Amino acid sequence: MAEERTLILKLGQMITDRIGVKVTVNDPEYWGLAEVLTDEMAEVCLAMKVRKPMTLEEIAKKSGKDMKRVEELLQEMSVIGMIEYNWENADHHKQYVLPMFVPGCAEFMMMNEKQVEEHPIIADFFENMSRLPLEKVTPMVPLGGSGIGMHVIPVEKAIPAQQQSASVEHISHWLKKYQDKYAVGACSCRRQQRVRGEGCGEIEGDLCIGVGDMADYLVETNKGRYIDFDEVMEILERSEENGFVHQITNIDGEDKIFAICNCAPGVCNGLRTSQLFNTPNMSRSAYRAHVEKDKCVACGQCVEVCPVGAAKLGQKLCTKNGEIQYPKALLPDTEKWGPDKWDRNYRDSAKINCYDTGTAPCKTACPAHLPVQGYVKMAGEGRYMEALKLIKHENPFPAVCGAICNRRCEDACTRGTIDQAVAIDEIKKFIAEQELKAENRYIPKCENHVGEMFEQKIAVIGAGPAGMSAAYYLRTKGYPVTIFEKESRAGGMLMNGIPSYRLEKDIIEAEIDVLRAMGIEFRYNVEIGKDITIQKLRDQGYKAFYLAIGAQGGRMADIPGEDGEGVVTGVEFLKNVNLNEAEAKVEGRSIVIGGGNVAIDVARTALRAGSGEVSMVVLETREEMPAAKDEILEAEEEGIQIRNSWGPKEILLENRKVKGIVLKKCVSVFDENHRFRPVYDENDCITLECENVFLSIGQSIQWGNLLEGTAVELNPNQTVKADPVTYQTADPDIFAGGDIYTGPKFAIDAIAAGKEGCVSIHRFVHEGHSLTLARDLRKFVELNKNNLDIEEFDNAKRQIPGKKAGVAAQTFRDLRSTFTEEQIRTEAKRCLGCGATVVDENKCIGCGLCTTRCEFDAIHLSRDLPEASRMRPAEDKLKGILPYAAKRAIKIKLNKKK
Repeated sequence: MAEERTLILKLGQMITDRIGVKVTVNDPEYWGLAEVLTDEMAEVCLAMKVRKPMTLEEIAKKSGKDMKRVEELLQEMSVIGMIEYNWENADHHKQYVLPMFVPGCAEFMMMNEKQVEEHPIIADFFENMSRLPLEKVTPMVPLGGSGIGMHVIPVEKAIPAQQQSASVEHISHWLKKYQDKYAVGACSCRRQQRVRGEGCGEIEGDLCIGVGDMADYLVETNKGRYIDFDEVMEILERSEENGFVHQITNIDGEDKIFAICNCAPGVCNGLRTSQLFNTPNMSRSAYRAHVEKDKCVACGQCVEVCPVGAAKLGQKLCTKNGEIQYPKALLPDTEKWGPDKWDRNYRDSAKINCYDTGTAPCKTACPAHLPVQGYVKMAGEGRYMEALKLIKHENPFPAVCGAICNRRCEDACTRGTIDQAVAIDEIKKFIAEQELKAENRYIPKCENHVGEMFEQKIAVIGAGPAGMSAAYYLRTKGYPVTIFEKESRAGGMLMNGIPSYRLEKDIIEAEIDVLRAMGIEFRYNVEIGKDITIQKLRDQGYKAFYLAIGAQGGRMADIPGEDGEGVVTGVEFLKNVNLNEAEAKVEGRSIVIGGGNVAIDVARTALRAGSGEVSMVVLETREEMPAAKDEILEAEEEGIQIRNSWGPKEILLENRKVKGIVLKKCVSVFDENHRFRPVYDENDCITLECENVFLSIGQSIQWGNLLEGTAVELNPNQTVKADPVTYQTADPDIFAGGDIYTGPKFAIDAIAAGKEGCVSIHRFVHEGHSLTLARDLRKFVELNKNNLDIEEFDNAKRQIPGKKAGVAAQTFRDLRSTFTEEQIRTEAKRCLGCGATVVDENKCIGCGLCTTRCEFDAIHLSRDLPEASRMRPAEDKLKGILPYAAKRAIKIKLNKKK
């Protein structure tokens, strides 16, 4: 054990503001200082008083040391972060200040990046000193923080113009006060969490703005750089865009601050006071957010950006028992407070999206959780491009999904319990069609949180919906992204597996063009594992990989005769047709084995390719068929016969060519646990004559040599083993998503997986960041549709889109039309508006970020707590704490009697 250093111990005791604590060598006040200070430095510090400016001459005299040596030590300690400067005096001469720990020297030490890398224990020092002094005092702190820590200052444009406000509540007030004296440096909290391995994806950067003397201090000690007013405004505005909370220092009273911080939720020690201890008085502004429920459309943008989890999705519709009463967080005003009231999982709690009683079923049911109510409302108001932007926040391919989505949102739609579901997909299709005209393209901003591009190159393998979705969102975060595709064009199964009569190729290309315009690089005809390996890509500087090659192979039935001429898997057939429709010819009668959506596509495509007669053979009963009901009906309208409850027994060949197929009766498809386990009656068989058999009984993943040299593991069904939340494989830099993880699903599932892959990769490529901590798990709950009291609603019938001229079975063109604008307005009014945001006023800190996200003018700040703008010097903190604590004690006593 190292020898106790008495001077360091004495200095730690002098600086600490932990009440009633005798500092020992085991306390951070000691070991944090001992890590970077010499005893000689401690002697100089002990000649000073905390937060009392002193000149060099005064310090030298008090310490009894040579003035030159004292100046050297003060300069060295300033670079370390132990000492700060002051010029606020009559003749503007330089003074030195021994600051408190936080905000103060523990924080300034974190600003010295080289020092922190050499002494990572400083991160623990800072974390401890920003938390320990508050553990007992926070419940007794009145509104305004009473000279402790940091104070939230609202987004200025969120402050209502018609309300009276105090000057200290405006960022512009402070910028004017310190005009032309600004500097910017890295965020200590972000750095602390990264060094401690608890980063939440909020990356370091020049985000904390020093003003006045602090600006000079940052520059002189190499902790920051000078900036002008325009760059200050750029940083503030970009911070608002990225969901960072503005805070000002709160230890110098109403006439002084030394910093405006742009704080990241989940990592900020100042915001933590409201969340960990459940004591928002410590940091909240004078404002609280309130929702106008009639205007709110539960898009979730405000919920996503709320730093403390005060905004969550609930419902707008009344229940049969009246409006739902939502719970509010318990506050210490009238309660005895202690660790049992803390929320140690606050970082994850703040990411809960939805109340247990649920919200809009459409948003809940969608795998990507699109803001359905929002874009439906916008469409009804003619705000088409705004609606498109809202959709693309969750789905970069709305036109694709408008054509082929399986519409789980509509299946869940509350309106469907009254008459028919809102035609959500048709509305999305109409909105997306607006972008197909090049002049209306929405190209999202592509930059990181400091307005630049990250250096880490990301490789996406596979240009299908999962891969392109991951690439899209990674690019918007500011990453250089390359998509490697073994085919000659992008799109994956969208291009090669879905027939044009359902999804025209120019629609896919139009949406892929947006990715190209964003700067995403596509490399075609490159098969990873054959033309280049993952290791070689690592050698070229790629830092992470997203595998999304899809399930593009077919499956055979393992029956006699399936090796004959005229037998082909449905997936292979669709690919051949999509590559060259003009040359795709099918002669004779065709049997399609399978009952899913792909099998329907195969049957309808065979018809269009010239097959004289097409039948489908399906194991399931009509009610059990996995294909979408509307697609089954469309197939039958085109003359395709569906034979339910039959399975293939043998394919009959003559001279190696198909001449027929023997079917056996399927008695049941699933066992008592609903596992796929078909049972047949081998004595009940029929024979059908045909010349073609298309096997559409499932898809397979064609790995090739892609995984050679990696540690990636596969499941028995050849899907990849990966973490269910992060999608990380056994090789840490390799992530996976889409069909190779889930097995064959729908495009919207793959798109949702791609966005989650982006979240993980973003965190992974920055050392010290957790893949799960403070992660939005995207869990939504559907409201109880059986307990609603719906008295009034627009009684218009569901709109039906028109059809283009032509005979469906004779063309590969999509003959489905989109809604007219009049139909859009009519259909949008049919939405019942099920969901709405609910704000817990007890948790709200009044940052105003929610108002910047709302496109419906539905959430506003109100100056409910004017006392929260009272700022005291730290030296006067007890003047606020003691009276408040006394009043609180009385309230607790009275509450206990109740």
